Amino acid sequence: MDFDLSTEQKLIQDSARSMMERDVQPILDKHDPNKSLPKAAMLEIFSHLKNMGLMAPRLSEKDGGSGMSMLNYGLIYEQLPPFLAIAVMGHECTIARIFAEATEEQKEMFLPDLFEGKKITGTATTEPGVGSNPREVTTRVVEDGNELVINGRKMWCSNASIADIINVTCADGSDDRGANLRRVVVETDNPNMEVTEIETMGLKMGHLSEIVFDDCRVPAVNTFGSAGDAARLLTITWNGNRPLCGLAATHLAQKALDKATVYAGERTQFGKAIGGHQLVQKLLADIETNVVTSRLLCYYALDALDKGDHTNGISAMAKRYATTACEQAVSMAMHVHGAMGIAEETGLDQLYRDVRMLPIPDATNEILTLIQGRELTGMAAFR
Repeated sequence: MDFDLSTEQKLIQDSARSMMERDVQPILDKHDPNKSLPKAAMLEIFSHLKNMGLMAPRLSEKDGGSGMSMLNYGLIYEQLPPFLAIAVMGHECTIARIFAEATEEQKEMFLPDLFEGKKITGTATTEPGVGSNPREVTTRVVEDGNELVINGRKMWCSNASIADIINVTCADGSDDRGANLRRVVVETDNPNMEVTEIETMGLKMGHLSEIVFDDCRVPAVNTFGSAGDAARLLTITWNGNRPLCGLAATHLAQKALDKATVYAGERTQFGKAIGGHQLVQKLLADIETNVVTSRLLCYYALDALDKGDHTNGISAMAKRYATTACEQAVSMAMHVHGAMGIAEETGLDQLYRDVRMLPIPDATNEILTLIQGRELTGMAAFR
C-alpha cells in the first residue's frame, strides 16, 4: 500500500493551486465575499476551470469529458473555495446525469455549451418536505400532447439563480417503493418558473435557491430515460459527491491550521510565543490530525470508486467524518487565536460559517450514519 501521490498527481495539485491563485482569486477579489457572485463572474471562472477538465470530469474523453479518475478530481477539488466547489459539483454532476439518460439528439441539444462552460446547469431534487429520500418527491410532471407540465416546489438547488438550464427530478406516478422519478430539463427563462436565492450562514458567494413551478410547460423532448431510472443514477453520483464534500471541508480546515500555526509563532504570552506552551501545541496537533485523517479517508473513498469497489459505506463514512472533524479543527483554530478567533479580520469566522454548511449537501451526517450502519449490518434503519 502506497500513501504517496505520484509525480503526475503532485503536478495536478500544483497546477490547480496555481490556477486558483493566478486566474480565479483575482476575479473573487473584485466582488463582495458576502454576496452571491454574479453570473458573468462565474462564467469567467468556469472558462478557467474548463482548462483543468472540471466541466465533465466523470465522463470519458470520447464522450466529451476529461476522463479523470475520481481521486485526481478530488486532488483538484480540494484546492477550490468550497462555494465554488459546490457550484462545480452541481454543474458537472448534472452533465453526467443528463449524459447517462439522454438520447444522442438530446446530448447534442443540451451538452455542448455545458461542456465548454459557456452555459451553467444544476439539478433540482430536494423539496421543502423531501430531502434524503428522493422517492418522496411531490413535484409532478404530466404529459399534455407534445409538452410536459410541471407543478411543484424545490429547495436548496445549487446554481439555480445563475443557471441556463435546470435538470428537475419529478414524479410521474408511483409504485410500492414510492414515486417513479423522471428527469426533465427546464430552461430558466421559462415564465412559469420562479427562482429565489436563499440567504445562508455561509458559502455566501454561492447560489442556493428555491424554485417554484406553476404549470411550467416544456417540450416533451426535454425528458430523459424511462420512469424509475433516476433513483439509481442519484446513488451513483452521491457516492462520488460525499468524499468530495469532505475534501471541501478539508480545504477550510487546512486554512485554519495554517492561520493557527502562524499565529502561535507570533503571539506571545508569559514571556514566550504561545506555540511554546503545551496546551497550544496540543490544539495544533489535534487540528493537524483532523485535517490529515479527513484528507486520507476522502482520498481512500475516491480511490475505491476508481477501483470499482462497493462504496456506499466508505463514501458515507468519509463525508461524515471529514465534515465533523474539520468543523472541530476550525473551532480549535479559533481557540488558538483566543479573542482574535472571533474577530472578522482573521477570517476564521468565515471558515467556521462555511464549514458548518458542508454536512448538509448529499445527505446529512445522521443519514450517512444510517447508510454506514446498513452496510455493516445488512439491515436498513430507515426503510
